[in-house]
Amino acid sequence: MSTGFLSTRRSGYPSSVCARARARVNLGSTSTVTPHDERIFLCQGKRPRSQEHRIQLRVYKAPEEPNIQVNALGIPVDSKEPEEVATCVGRNGYPIPQVIWYKNGRPLKEEKNRVHIQSSQTVESSGLYTLKSILKAQLVKEDKDAQFYCELNYRLPSGNHMKESREVTVPVFYPTEKVWLEVEPVGMLKEGDRVEIRCLADGNPPPHFSISKQNPSTREAEEETTNDNGVLVLEPAQKEHSGLYECQGLDLDTMISLPSEPQELLVNYVSDVRVSPAAPERQEGSSLTLTCKAESSQDLEFQWLREETGQVLERGPVLQLHDLKREAGGGYRCVASVPSIPGLNRTQLVNVAVFGPPWMAFKERKVWVKENMMLNLSCEASGHPRPTISWNVNGTASEQDQDPQRVLSTLNVLVTPELLETGVECTASNDLGKNTSVLFLELGEGCIPAGDGRGRPRHGQ
Repeated sequence: MSTGFLSTRRSGYPSSVCARARARVNLGSTSTVTPHDERIFLCQGKRPRSQEHRIQLRVYKAPEEPNIQVNALGIPVDSKEPEEVATCVGRNGYPIPQVIWYKNGRPLKEEKNRVHIQSSQTVESSGLYTLKSILKAQLVKEDKDAQFYCELNYRLPSGNHMKESREVTVPVFYPTEKVWLEVEPVGMLKEGDRVEIRCLADGNPPPHFSISKQNPSTREAEEETTNDNGVLVLEPAQKEHSGLYECQGLDLDTMISLPSEPQELLVNYVSDVRVSPAAPERQEGSSLTLTCKAESSQDLEFQWLREETGQVLERGPVLQLHDLKREAGGGYRCVASVPSIPGLNRTQLVNVAVFGPPWMAFKERKVWVKENMMLNLSCEASGHPRPTISWNVNGTASEQDQDPQRVLSTLNVLVTPELLETGVECTASNDLGKNTSVLFLELGEGCIPAGDGRGRPRHGQ
């Protein structure tokens, strides 16, 4: 809505005459005021020789919020003359508003061959003005993040006012001066990591990148295959990926290629762990020395663990075992690790065999059962050479190796009155002897000891 404001010029007439004239003008303005209504009104008293009284009607209308459109195509820094940065439009204002352009909060002024502001106005059918202002400037590389906006200044009866547009950034194009490599993750790399190598440059638009690695034999740079984004992905990274890498940035406009500084990439590793002897066999009462070896790009630490319990037995590459008992047979694991790089380690398991006749997990055991049920019985033995297990009753038996010297046999059998009376025997034997375990079957509702299996009713019972 336009605002009408009356200002009065009078010559010798009392203020009441002015007031009545102003009232008559206001009463006559029953429709919306437009700039077309801006004029001087004359009033004259009815008395002879009365003087004219002039009333000035002024119209004010605040413009709409300024609309700013940036040059999305961008501006090259090597342009010979100012290029269009943005256009500012302020619609439907009266009187004509004034525009001021800002860069980073500071007003811009006309500057020969540097800054040019071109403004024009259009009179709408309503009589209101639409102002259009175009900012042209020569930009430099440092203007790539500059914030531009326009400000409309206008008058209302209450005084001077202003409205600001949003801030915009114009794309600035400038040649590449430097190319460099970036590696992720940052820090010490290890085998198994996902490593990304990408090229970066300080130009806009960035050049076309290629990544090469120096061949350690020929010392020649060989181009690597990158993904669609120009990133070289090493997954999983291996020690063979270590070497000297370099980026090439090719400016497609000038066809000038800029190289980066070569960058050394080190993928830290631990080699396969070797244990000697690899398959040790010893008699009871003898001694054994186990030695662990590995190579790495960093300093290594060694430790020996008992495989069954995870107990640390020794810190260092050598493990000494004295006065061996049959219980000493089984698995020993050597762990070679790099303490400065968490997660970088390799291990090797070695099984120590102690010669001896079979050793049973138990000599006797009670098993609570129900008559005429199918029952799974289990028997475990260890020894070297590896024992075999036999049962003294008919049933379906199966064997499973727990480790090279330990075997578990499972028997599926029907509980009969004869079986309840005699029990079940399992016998383990090897070249050095044999041993026997007895399982007594008793009727009852009690729990079956762990490891002996659980029964199930026979079909039809």
